Amino acid sequence: MSPRARVGVVGVTGYAGFQLAKLLLRHPRIEKPTFFLRDGAAKFRCLTELFPELRGWGDAPCQPYSTQAVKESGAEFVFLSTPHEASLELAPELLGAGLRVVDLSGAFRFRDPDTFSSWYKLPAPPRPLLDGAVYGLPEMYAASLPGARLVANPGCYPTSVILGLRPLIEAGWIAKERGVVCDCKSGTTGAGKEPKCDTHFVEVNENFRAYGLFAHRHTPEVTEHLGLAHRDVIFSTHLLPVARGILSTISLWLAAPRSAEQIEALYRQFYFGRPLVRIWPAGKLPELQHVAHTNFCDIGFALDAPGERLIVVSCLDNLGKGAAGQAVQNLNGMLGAPEEAGLI
Repeated sequence: MSPRARVGVVGVTGYAGFQLAKLLLRHPRIEKPTFFLRDGAAKFRCLTELFPELRGWGDAPCQPYSTQAVKESGAEFVFLSTPHEASLELAPELLGAGLRVVDLSGAFRFRDPDTFSSWYKLPAPPRPLLDGAVYGLPEMYAASLPGARLVANPGCYPTSVILGLRPLIEAGWIAKERGVVCDCKSGTTGAGKEPKCDTHFVEVNENFRAYGLFAHRHTPEVTEHLGLAHRDVIFSTHLLPVARGILSTISLWLAAPRSAEQIEALYRQFYFGRPLVRIWPAGKLPELQHVAHTNFCDIGFALDAPGERLIVVSCLDNLGKGAAGQAVQNLNGMLGAPEEAGLI
């Protein structure tokens, strides 16, 4: 049996961080995760003090964060489930200390530093870090993970859209000039745990609204990893009155008529051997309830009678495959373990 890895987690108090903790505490290739707390949360010495439901899951020690404390814990890998600005500060320190980092923020997702600063309104990351960072979508870039020192975990919306469209893009089957409409909807945990007026219960319950139109910061991830021009994509986002889950409905024109059998075969061939992407039979569509509390992305589609217009439906749990589950999938790739280890 391969030796088990030691990992640390910084930023465990948020929704994605807590989901990450639950996955790591039961991961067969992890020896013992250590959780590092910043600011006011640093007074806790065990994660069960913050999350009583973890009692009985095993040892979950917490320590105040410092780079030295992470090194002394014996951790080889560190997850940053921190805000973008915190990751910009912490990742270089940890990499400089010889640790390998999986960052769940958006800080290192782009090749061009100006893309990040323009869309996120924060200082640009150092270009050398971006040049060495791997965009952590294992279905696309698994070959780069074993040697990666810094992995940039993708956003939840882009994961659903990129996985839904990449087979068609690579096959050259999309009439890009006719436009691609990505109509995406997310549960409220996607907005994070920090209290905000527009995510209060009374604002979300029995309500449904669009937000971030033509301005959502996940837009450049979608275009960059699909090779689409901004003018050819409409990417819209909506807030659902549910806790978790993303459903993306993607509408497009095909470059040439295709049959439903051809579409399904393309997806099944493209994702063959990728256990965390599940392809639905032609005409069957996934729903949020099928992926909630899992680490799968489910993809289905509908094709019009002439075979010219296609609607792809891509579903995932924004805290699972859209965040913590994908981060663990990336760790598996860095360890040379099966993609699905600790996730299924």
